[in-house]
Amino acid sequence: MLYAIISQDIEDSLAQRKQARPRHLNRLDLLQKQGRLILAGPHPATDNDDPGDAGFTGSLVVAEFESVDVAQQWADADPYVEAGVYASVIVKPFKQVFP
Repeated sequence: MLYAIISQDIEDSLAQRKQARPRHLNRLDLLQKQGRLILAGPHPATDNDDPGDAGFTGSLVVAEFESVDVAQQWADADPYVEAGVYASVIVKPFKQVFP
């Protein structure tokens, strides 16, 4: 089943994001290679693809996992969690309708 992992950043998370980003992307790359990643990306803090120093306010990952518990374990092990980037993380089932 698909799950949405919706993360909210702490204030001024850009420095922590930059430090943990390579490890974070490696995990997403693995999901993609396994054919389980539907989409992933950050929420820019401004209405711009490149928010510069404004940084990001959170992230969204939609991927296939065996269960909500497995998805939660994957989310809890994210390098952004370890680095203190996220203030909160919500994991919930997701039903893709389009496309």
